[in-house]
Amino acid sequence: MEKIPILKMGQFLLVTIQIDLYDRLALNLEADLVQMVSKTGARGVLIDISAVSIVDSFMGRIIGNIASMSKIMDAETVVVGMQPAVAITLIELGLPLTGVHTALDVEKGMALLRKKILVDGEEDDVDDDGADYGSE
Repeated sequence: MEKIPILKMGQFLLVTIQIDLYDRLALNLEADLVQMVSKTGARGVLIDISAVSIVDSFMGRIIGNIASMSKIMDAETVVVGMQPAVAITLIELGLPLTGVHTALDVEKGMALLRKKILVDGEEDDVDDDGADYGSE
């Protein structure tokens, strides 16, 4: 049976989808990812769909489900590399992918995950403008 590889990179899981997913493979990926988040304690999931040219409503729901399940298990999800046609299709299908963060590429996706979960474990006392509001 085909499987999509899931790589662990520090506190993140990285999935690069290189083929168009059929339903069974997408369901297996969903189950495998949730198990890996649980097993590894990953704080973030990055899904690279840059090679995916077609998305249907089922695949859109799978991505949304992965994000929802990961969030329940204390992990953020970022989807990167979405082609314009895929974005248009998702909107036309009425699938806004609630809870899924997006970035243009893997590098920006990793930066977004780091920002979301604060990899070093420090508390979020610093606002985006650099002002420290938590040390009074």
